[in-house]
Amino acid sequence: MAATGPSLFVASPLVTSTAGNSVRNRCLSSFRAMAVSEDQKSSPATVATRSTEKGRWLEEKNRKGRKEEEELTSNIYSNPQEITDENGNTLREYFQDCKDLMIQSKAGPPRWFTPLECGSHAPDSPLLLFLPGIDGMGLGLFKHHHKLGKIFEIWCLHIPVTDKTSFTDLVKLVERTVRSEYKRSPDRPIYIVGESLGACIALDIAARNPDVDLVLILANPATSFSRSQLQSLIPVLQVMPDQLSLYFSYMLNLASGDPLRMAFENVAKGLMPHQIVGELTQDLVAMSSYLCVLADMLPRETLLWKLQMLKSASSSANSHLHAVKNQALLLCSGKDQLFPSEEEAQRLYRMLPKCEKRVFEESGHFLFLEDGFDLVTAIKGASFYRQGKYLDYVSDYIPPTPYEFKKIYESNRWVLAVTSPVMLSTLEDGKVVRGLAGIPSEGPVLYVGYHMLLGFELAPLVLQFLMERNILLRGIAHPMMFTRAKEGRMLDLGSFDTYRLMGAVPVSGSNFYKLLSSKSHALLYPGGVREALHRKGEEYKLFWPEQSEFVRMASRFGAKIVPFGVVGEDDVGELVFDYNDQMQIPSLRTFIKELTEEVVHLRIDASGEVSNQDVYLPGVVPKLPGRFYYYFGKPIETKGKKS
Repeated sequence: MAATGPSLFVASPLVTSTAGNSVRNRCLSSFRAMAVSEDQKSSPATVATRSTEKGRWLEEKNRKGRKEEEELTSNIYSNPQEITDENGNTLREYFQDCKDLMIQSKAGPPRWFTPLECGSHAPDSPLLLFLPGIDGMGLGLFKHHHKLGKIFEIWCLHIPVTDKTSFTDLVKLVERTVRSEYKRSPDRPIYIVGESLGACIALDIAARNPDVDLVLILANPATSFSRSQLQSLIPVLQVMPDQLSLYFSYMLNLASGDPLRMAFENVAKGLMPHQIVGELTQDLVAMSSYLCVLADMLPRETLLWKLQMLKSASSSANSHLHAVKNQALLLCSGKDQLFPSEEEAQRLYRMLPKCEKRVFEESGHFLFLEDGFDLVTAIKGASFYRQGKYLDYVSDYIPPTPYEFKKIYESNRWVLAVTSPVMLSTLEDGKVVRGLAGIPSEGPVLYVGYHMLLGFELAPLVLQFLMERNILLRGIAHPMMFTRAKEGRMLDLGSFDTYRLMGAVPVSGSNFYKLLSSKSHALLYPGGVREALHRKGEEYKLFWPEQSEFVRMASRFGAKIVPFGVVGEDDVGELVFDYNDQMQIPSLRTFIKELTEEVVHLRIDASGEVSNQDVYLPGVVPKLPGRFYYYFGKPIETKGKKS
């Protein structure tokens, strides 16, 4: 939805911060009214006297039937194909808002503002400071304001076009804000999202304030400026007449993306060719019409000043990298034409001790403006969202949005097509029915089963529970999906972002306790890695420890235990090259040893085959078509059986 100038921002939105104190924008009455939703709508109480056990049973049955009906009607995940895309604002709207902001701000020092689109947030939401790139507008998160505003308190830094504040003074300005907010809420983390130049500011802030709980999210940092082609623009701009603006067209092309790639993406979405031509023509005409806006954002003198600032910013940030000990998430673009971002991300990843990186192969420099990128999804997938000093995988978890679920569903559609899963559950009277009607609605519930090869049964299981019953299964997963004992050949942690997005938690007694105490639906595989990486002839063999403590924990919270099993692995694939085969080959034996040393070891005190936690990649030959059958037994009550 297009936004007009004055309505985009809160009243007096540009709060000057020049006296050394961070000034909070308190114009709450100017925010859009947010709808308040209730988990349950109250209805007039019905008082009835039941004279027989049969009457009470019928009342309970009707109540459950109404509850299940409500679940079906309110399930936002039930039809992934019908979920609409989370269409962000367009590039045309971005330039229009930049134009409006330049009119409003005119001159003056850098200042903070909160876009009205961010809406209201929870009182305990962490603060997010956005530090812009070379444009200085502060609208780089334009497409993400609405989603970010639900989980963060957002302040964006705006640097007026004519402002000549030095890099050092920008760092001091942001530092004053950080210190002020840290003093006000010392237990709340402060997120700094820095793009290009802003990433350099963020690194300097982190180095100068080791006592502050900062979480850095750095997009294509300008720390690689010395290896950037932008450096060659400085001498050119020094002699270029003001009337010449060829470089604007070049930079606009970088911002708008590759039209050919956009066309292919639209074909993949099912658009007809004439629609593609129409949309691309409209976009290109709109972008060309805002060429003058870009020229106003970065006139020759301003661009020259910003490039010289980038040079000093890069030098300063690199000299302070050794002092940065904060949690950091690097977001780098594979097709960045301004900086060697992918190469730089790898360098920073090696230098920063608490760093993770995510690579977006098809993206350009202006990552936040690209249609296919979602910052909130990236933060959630990397398990970087927390409200306190330490990450709590249970209380800090945010369920997937309908559109996030749709994307996960579409990426796993081939698994559903290949396995054609059938779910069978058991009702309270012992009757087995097709579907998940026998699954308890209210938690805590513990689902206990065995792994198929490579955990191939997981995707259909988790997706079907959400679609049919609106139940999110919180998988208790191996730590290899969350951390590494050391770096090496294991899959990048980004490969497991989907698992974390869908609620997986690393296996531990405390996480198990928190899941059950919060009445979650927890998914447990006692056989773990040994079961998921089984050998030939072990398709349905259990590798459970002799003493399983999950029953004791479940009974402590009165959780229902639902045992389940899955068959069909031998219908869809044949294991032809297993662990025993690979251990006979010296090079593969060494490879398996290296992989195993990279992951956190579990069950080091266990005995028997379950203690064999070696990690290997099995060789499988597909056999299609096939089908998975899931059978869920009758829920076992533990309430009142606490030992």
